[in-house]
Amino acid sequence: MDFTNNSAEVIKQLGKEGAFLTSKYNGKVNTMTIGWGSIGVIWRKPVFTVLVRQSRYTKEFIENSGNFTVSVPFSSDMKKVLAICGTKSGRDIDKFKVCNLQLNSGRSVDSPVIAGCDMYYECKVIYKQDMKKELLTKEVDSNCYPDGDYHTVYYGEIVNCYEK
Repeated sequence: MDFTNNSAEVIKQLGKEGAFLTSKYNGKVNTMTIGWGSIGVIWRKPVFTVLVRQSRYTKEFIENSGNFTVSVPFSSDMKKVLAICGTKSGRDIDKFKVCNLQLNSGRSVDSPVIAGCDMYYECKVIYKQDMKKELLTKEVDSNCYPDGDYHTVYYGEIVNCYEK
């Protein structure tokens, strides 16, 4: 497993159209679009760091399951689906039906991946931290958190990654 394969393309896609963050808990699955994240090495482990707002339905899944997947499409074929998954809540709609998304079982974690993507990361949470307003610069706070809906940062050890 070389988690650095395609990392430049993954980072580019995160900043462009996003990727799918998916988690499964108690027989239910939810996915959302992320545009912020990073890949690197922390504590001598390959790590995918993702940010999830307190209000997001997916947060409940990650909190309870302790794992997540990141599915990254490289083409713009899923642009519309990423837009829906980034603006609609799984509390209100079945994103999988609405977007005709198919799931493939995770190989190393309980959470599935989104079929049809190009790069997959399966992660186990090894650390999490709620963001604190007082530790942010005023610029970041006012630009990114005007409503006070801060993120929890999840550090996921990449236990498996693979291409389509």
